[in-house]
Amino acid sequence: MSNFPNLILFLSDDHAAWACGCYGNEEVHTPNLDYLANNGVQMLNAFTPTPVCSPARACLMTGRTSSQHGVHDYIGTTANFDVDFNWMQDEVLLPQLFQRSGYETALIGKWHLGQERIAKQGFDYSFTLGPDYPILHQGKRTWYRNGEPEVRQGLLSAIITEEAQSFLRNRTQDKPLFLVIGHYATHSPWSGHPDRLVEPYLSKIPSSFQAGPQYPFGVLVNEATDATRENPRLARSQYYAGVTEIDTSVGAILQEAADRQLDRNTVVIYTADHGLNCGQHGLWGKGNASYPLNMVEESIRVPLIFHAPSLLLSKQKRTEMVDHTDVFRTICELFCLEDPIAERRNSPGLSFLASLTNTRSKFHPKTLQFGEYGPVRMARSEQYKLVIHPQEENNLFFDLKQDPQERTNLYHDHRHEKMITTMRCQIDAYFARFSEEKHAGTRTDLPHFNPHVAWDYDKEYSL
Repeated sequence: MSNFPNLILFLSDDHAAWACGCYGNEEVHTPNLDYLANNGVQMLNAFTPTPVCSPARACLMTGRTSSQHGVHDYIGTTANFDVDFNWMQDEVLLPQLFQRSGYETALIGKWHLGQERIAKQGFDYSFTLGPDYPILHQGKRTWYRNGEPEVRQGLLSAIITEEAQSFLRNRTQDKPLFLVIGHYATHSPWSGHPDRLVEPYLSKIPSSFQAGPQYPFGVLVNEATDATRENPRLARSQYYAGVTEIDTSVGAILQEAADRQLDRNTVVIYTADHGLNCGQHGLWGKGNASYPLNMVEESIRVPLIFHAPSLLLSKQKRTEMVDHTDVFRTICELFCLEDPIAERRNSPGLSFLASLTNTRSKFHPKTLQFGEYGPVRMARSEQYKLVIHPQEENNLFFDLKQDPQERTNLYHDHRHEKMITTMRCQIDAYFARFSEEKHAGTRTDLPHFNPHVAWDYDKEYSL
C-alpha cells in the first residue's frame, strides 16, 4: 500500500492559470487556491496538451497524446451523437489503475468522455452532468448517479459541492480513496452566476475595460457571442464569479475532508483541462475561439497545484514545463500504481515527483512543450513558439520574451529560419514517436473529430 493513500483531484473546466490570485491576478479572489499554492507546490509553467475539453481530459486520464488516444475535439452531447458511447473503451484509465491497487474511485461533476448517462469506466461511484445542452449555471437539470437519472434544482457548482461533501461524509468503504471533482462554473455561458458574486467584480474591473487587440491571424468564432463582445466587462465579471464558486467549493470540500480526518493523509491536486481567453487577443474561448485554431498562451496554460504538507514539499514554486501527460506519470509514481500496459501506453509524460519531494530520483526537465489540436501542432520553448497549420500561410512563430502577447508573427523573418527549421523537425520527431497512424491529428478523415466544429481549411470563415 502506498504511503499516500488518498487523492482528491480537482479538474475544472476552462479555468485558465491567469484567472487565479496565486498566478498573479489581483482582480480575482481565490483564497482557498492561494492557500493550497502557498502551502504546497505550485507549477508555474503547466500546460494542456490540447486546448479543448475532451482531448485534454483524455490526455490526463491516459498519459497519452490526442494522436495516440484518438480524441481530438470536444465530444458533442447533441442528438447527432451517441451520448453514451465510451470513447475511452480501448484505453486503460487512471481510475482503473487506482482500482487495481485497491482504491475506491469516485467521480463527481463533469466527465465529457462519453458515457454521459451510464456508469463511468474505472469509477466505483459517479454523480455527473448528463447530456442535456446547453449547460446553464443555475436551474433544473438531470444528473446521473451511477447511471440513474436524478433531477436537481440549483446552482451547478453548489450541487457538485454538496455531492462531494455527502460522499466524503457517508462513504463506508475502508479503502484509500481516489476522488475526481469536475467543476464547470468557469465554462461558458459567461452569464447566470449569482449577482452577489458578479457585482463585486463589476466594481473592481474598470468601466473602460475592453477586449484586447484582435488576434491578427484569424477570425473569431464559437463562444464569442455578440453579447460578450458588447459587454466584455460583464462577461469577465461573470467568469470571475465562476472562479469564486469553484474556489469556495474547494474550501468547503477540503474542510469536509478535514472533518473526516482525511486531510493529513491526502494529496490534493488542483488543475484544469485547458486555459481560456476572456478578451485577451480579442478572443472569448479556448483553442477553438478562433479560426485557424489557436495555441495562444491563455488557451494552453493551466493552474497546477499539489498540496499535502505532511507528505510533499510545501511553499514551493516550480518553473519546469509540465503538462497533463506528466501529471499522469507523476501520479502513477507517487501512488506506486502498477501499469499493466506501460509499454503499449508509450506515454510522452515524465514524472516530476522529484520536484514535489526533493528526492534524488532523476528528473531532467524538458526544454520543449508540445501541443496539438486536430491538424494544428505546436512546439514551445522558454523563448520561442512555433505553430504549424495545414496551410503554410497560417504558420506562426513568436519570440515570447520580446513579444509575450504574441502580436508579431516572425515565421517569414529570415533571421529565424534556422530556429524554425529546428523546431519543426522537433515537432515531426515528437509526433512520429507519440502518435498512432489511425489516430493522428493530421489525418483528414478523423473519426473522433467533432463534425460540428471540424475545420474545413478550404472554407472562408467570418463573424
